[in-house]
Amino acid sequence: MPDALGFRLKFGVVVPATNTIVQPELDAMRPRGVTNHISRVVIPDTPVGNDEELAAVMGAVRSSIETALDAVVACAPAAVIMGMSAETFWEGMLDVAGVRTHLETRAGVPVILGMQACQAAIQRYGSVRRIALITPYMPAGDAQVRRAFTDCGFEVINLLGLKSNSPLLMAHEPLERLRRAVREVDDSSVELILQVGTNLAFARVAAEAEQWLGKPVLAVNTCTYWYALRTCGIDDKIDGFGSLLLEH
Repeated sequence: MPDALGFRLKFGVVVPATNTIVQPELDAMRPRGVTNHISRVVIPDTPVGNDEELAAVMGAVRSSIETALDAVVACAPAAVIMGMSAETFWEGMLDVAGVRTHLETRAGVPVILGMQACQAAIQRYGSVRRIALITPYMPAGDAQVRRAFTDCGFEVINLLGLKSNSPLLMAHEPLERLRRAVREVDDSSVELILQVGTNLAFARVAAEAEQWLGKPVLAVNTCTYWYALRTCGIDDKIDGFGSLLLEH
């Protein structure tokens, strides 16, 4: 007998304990018969304004990711979505593919990483190479994001970090500030705009912005859920979250 509510698919979703955006955004996107099941990673709500503070957070979170993963696989999901930049916490130890392999070996099911999902999403828009990025981070985090996309072969034309004061406060960024951020990073040379940082409420802002700009505007949570659905054979087209879920 299939699960009474998740009769098509169950996802495990791993998020930081401070994150209040992933769960409601993914639930708003889910098709009928697909359910999302949250496990939380203990993450200190402390500033990350320099390399030392960022390193301290990474060290504290790495083992907690594995604990949260162990907890969520108890509900027998078909796949686990990492609703956080899990790969960054192994930087210098494992690359993105290595992190995915490590987590999948532990979980026993596919694990969907945000970076992997964003790359796959961008590829759906043809030969896009010139991108702009929006993040909630301080400069130390922005440097990691820029490097990650540059290493993947993209030219980062503009990058705007909102400098949210803590992980929790990323979710407090007003929607109007996010709309302004889109306008600030856009110019005629930018082919696609991508937001990263899963605790920014950007999914519906991205969909709106595509209408103003006439170019792809993608949110990391939308990219990750889209990639998880398509990886698991769910091809439903979902309205309200932009061209990626509606057309691809």
